[in-house]
Amino acid sequence: MGLLGILVGLGLLMALAFRGWSVLLLAPLGALVAALFAGEPLLAHWTQTFMGGAAGFIAAFFPLFLLGGVFGKLMDDSGSVTAIAHGMTAWLGTRRAMLAVVLAGALVTYGGVSLFVAFFVLAPMAHAMFRAADIPHRLMPGAIMLGASTFTMSALPGTPAIQNAIPMPFFGTSPWAAPGLGVIAAAVMAGLGLWWLAFREARARRAGEGYRYEGPGSEAADRAAGDPAIREHCVVTTEFDPAEARHGRHGATEPSFAIAAAPIAVVLLVNLLMTAVVLPNMDTAFLAEPRWGGTSIGAVAGVWSVVVALFAACLVLVVLNRPRLPSLRETLDAGANSAVLPVLGVGSLVGFGAVVAAMPAFAAVRDQVLGIGGGPLVSLAVATNILAALTGSASGGLTIALDTLGPTFLQIADQHGIDPGLLHRVAVIGAGTLDALPHNGAVVTLLAVCGTSHKDGYLDIFVGSVLSALAALVVVIALGSLLGSF
Repeated sequence: MGLLGILVGLGLLMALAFRGWSVLLLAPLGALVAALFAGEPLLAHWTQTFMGGAAGFIAAFFPLFLLGGVFGKLMDDSGSVTAIAHGMTAWLGTRRAMLAVVLAGALVTYGGVSLFVAFFVLAPMAHAMFRAADIPHRLMPGAIMLGASTFTMSALPGTPAIQNAIPMPFFGTSPWAAPGLGVIAAAVMAGLGLWWLAFREARARRAGEGYRYEGPGSEAADRAAGDPAIREHCVVTTEFDPAEARHGRHGATEPSFAIAAAPIAVVLLVNLLMTAVVLPNMDTAFLAEPRWGGTSIGAVAGVWSVVVALFAACLVLVVLNRPRLPSLRETLDAGANSAVLPVLGVGSLVGFGAVVAAMPAFAAVRDQVLGIGGGPLVSLAVATNILAALTGSASGGLTIALDTLGPTFLQIADQHGIDPGLLHRVAVIGAGTLDALPHNGAVVTLLAVCGTSHKDGYLDIFVGSVLSALAALVVVIALGSLLGSF
């Protein structure tokens, strides 16, 4: 009965979340259903287990959500994201419209811009590019997703994406974990995805199919921005609450490409300096004291690096773009507010996972996962894949997997001489594969923003975001098993 309760709870969570129900309601409901079937005390699991798990996630990662939301809103209102998109368009031209859209999405998200902000800026740009190049607009979601939500989220070393930060407290790693393997994985994802999009574009041209979208390119994005159901889909897959997108004021002019890209360079540079130079040379023995939670620098260094990097980038962005931020306080407020619902949404998923892990029946699930052939890397990849698929959230699935199985995997890896950085990279890439199934909030949001249906646009998302990521995951596991972490 306990295992049945876990499955019923997960089923409710998946089915109702896909229909736009709030995860703030669904996660505790699913947790209580699992506890009810197991005959466990309901109120104790809600207030102690569920809230303990949710609170732990929020305490660890809210600074990243907060500064990520502020940075994304500053980049949007200053016109920096749009300037980068226009710069890519001018550089590559309409003959390489597909590549321009992919690279623009990659640049802004690798620099720390929220996925939601990227979607709502890139979609109108992609409409204009695809119209000029006469490419079917149904290929837009695949191109945007490939650039904004694959290799920059899970593979490229140093990315400030929340998914890349989640394993750091569990494994004592940094955002730059297994950098060589990360670059190889990114090349596999980008290469396969671009090949598929080029194939689809050539096939459409041979069939005489061109751009057929009626109306302005911003129409679908504006409609999606005001859809309450889209907001619920977004909050567990991006770090930005769509309700805050219309708050604040945009500047009347755009910065140059160099000024727009400067804060992104600051994010990456400061992140690297904090990881490699500053924190290793700091005296952090005080962290072992009870007043600081009895922790260590290994558990917090990764989060500290990204937080300082985003804060420095926000300062640089404001200094360089102050005339283009006509209402700075409103922009900062909107960015800060945009972080609240997403962190609570993902925290609720983590609370659900904490309750599931506390069920007696979960021991059987854990043993089955750990018993998968191929070693701990394969087991970890399978666990993160399955949980990301079930929750429809890479960050939620990854946190649940590491909350429940992270210490066990770390212990097994130590016995096998596996570098924690390799565990980190496998876990992040694994979470960024099956999370992009049709019920994923980012998928639903992007299709709506582009004005495309699942029937017309999902195949390209599946190949570019799921199959290419799975291929990269296989390559990383194979190379890591043979050569170790590098």
